[in-house]
Amino acid sequence: MAKGVFLHRPGSVYDDDPYNRYHFPARYRTTVEKVVRDWIVYNELESGKRSSGYSAIARIDRIEPDENLDSHFFAYIEPGSYLGFEKFVPYRDGRKFLESRLATGTNKPSGYVQSAVREISDNDFYQICLRGNPLTEELPRFDEDEDGIRDRPRGFDDEAVPFVFDEERERFKQILSRPIRKKIFRNSVINAYDKRCAFTGLQFINGHGRAEVQAAHIKPVEKNGPDHIRNGLALSGTIHWMFDRGLVSLSDDYEILVSRQVNDQERVWGMMTPTSKAWVPPESGYRPDPRFLEWHRQNCFKH
Repeated sequence: MAKGVFLHRPGSVYDDDPYNRYHFPARYRTTVEKVVRDWIVYNELESGKRSSGYSAIARIDRIEPDENLDSHFFAYIEPGSYLGFEKFVPYRDGRKFLESRLATGTNKPSGYVQSAVREISDNDFYQICLRGNPLTEELPRFDEDEDGIRDRPRGFDDEAVPFVFDEERERFKQILSRPIRKKIFRNSVINAYDKRCAFTGLQFINGHGRAEVQAAHIKPVEKNGPDHIRNGLALSGTIHWMFDRGLVSLSDDYEILVSRQVNDQERVWGMMTPTSKAWVPPESGYRPDPRFLEWHRQNCFKH
């Protein structure tokens, strides 16, 4: 097994659904086969910009042929593995490319950058993941025990490279845990929505500076909904409760929908934005994906 980088560009000729599958031609099959049962990082364009970088990770489950297009295949994502980054990670920092194989010693990457599917070292992969999910204050130090005492002598500091790699790998394992994934998802959604409830447009901050809105999955995790900002909405507690129970929903163009089963329509509508449209992020790449909104209307909303 090996880790990989998958290039994804919305609107391309390939039939990608990054939360569920990746479409690729036969020339990349050997490389994709190496990453089956291991992790990949998506290389995309930053929302609203043309700069390339890393935005999410996923684990590859299997490869199947595209029955409708010769010499093409699908790499299917392991259910529940997709995780959008809290922070977009540019593919280079000055002259330093985060993929070592792209380095040339200049501002220009190597020709390997033209490969839509490529291998990446474990070290580079973990570094990218930790830049994308900078929750250092949430994670314990791995050079201390529970009492805060360092478990290795200071004299070994100059030989810490293998240890640092092990630390990154262990932190990555924690990032994959459900509690940390929830924190990453929450931070991504609430920050994108400027701490505002999408349905009411209200921004509530408590005395400690913490947003009172909650990050809601449009398609729940237990239904294979991804931890990605486009599957999220920032909602107040009451609206979150109503959304999960199908009493409110959204159209594809973010018109607010209120179920006929609501027994006090006037008061509910009085809570909503004056335009009766949800407040969504200005960046199109952060707005709810119509596929998830459709799922909610068909499977949750009480018409």
